Amino acid sequence: MTRATRIDGKAFAARLRETVGEHALSFARRAGRRPGLAVVLVGEDPASQVYVGSKGKATLAANMESFEHRLPAETSEADLVALVEELNRDEAVDGILVQLPLPDHIDEQAVIAAIDPDKDVDGFHVINAGRLSVGEAGFVPCTPLGCIMLLKDLHGDLSGMEAVVIGRSNIVGKPMAQLLVDANATVTIAHSRTRDLAAHVRRADIVVAAVGRPEMVRGDWIKPGATVIDVGINRLPPEPGSDRGRLVGDVAFGEAAEVAGAITPVPGGVGPMTIAVLLRNTLVAAHRNAGLAPPEGV
Repeated sequence: MTRATRIDGKAFAARLRETVGEHALSFARRAGRRPGLAVVLVGEDPASQVYVGSKGKATLAANMESFEHRLPAETSEADLVALVEELNRDEAVDGILVQLPLPDHIDEQAVIAAIDPDKDVDGFHVINAGRLSVGEAGFVPCTPLGCIMLLKDLHGDLSGMEAVVIGRSNIVGKPMAQLLVDANATVTIAHSRTRDLAAHVRRADIVVAAVGRPEMVRGDWIKPGATVIDVGINRLPPEPGSDRGRLVGDVAFGEAAEVAGAITPVPGGVGPMTIAVLLRNTLVAAHRNAGLAPPEGV
């Protein structure tokens, strides 16, 4: 039996970052400054520190300015909102990203709401969610936008394809479904209370799994030849003699790869797209903030 084609998100992301970097240089020549991304980290969460460091390096490599603000965990919500409002006014800053999660004493939604929607390159602001729902230009969360890029790169036209999105979060599931609808796919949003989830998945030409449960989607759920986009990243308990458990997605990769036509691996599939799309969104924000038409092809 032929195994599924691996969708190489790492390679696609590298090409996207290169394209963004070229357009960023062109923007700098026209605008007299580089696109600027401000990242705010509150506290010392180890994973968040790694993410912020990676974003900073990627921003500089893409010919953009990186502005990092690392705040102590005891920073008040009022002080954080004040910093966000200061960044809103800073003409050198085109995109603002507040790294989540925030400490428990800070209301994440209040902080996101304080970000200028035109600098909300994470796409989490309610105004950008509304723009997506009615088809207006705004910013889409990076992970689902990366997923739709991978799907269009693989298939071209998604018209008429049946898609099932497993997960209904505001960050992935809901915007993913909207992007697929906009691409003229027929979309079902499934979730923890969906009856006979496997039956829904079996009829799908496209499956997007974003539910946060390791290897929940089994190989016998997959329609032969379907495309599987696995957004999940979960670490299993360590096996005897090992310090760390292996990383797996929401899909049982080995089983699904025997049936699917194409599938994203974990790691190396959707994950690398997130920072690449963040840079893409920052580039678009810079053009809009400078009154320039965003470049085509990104």
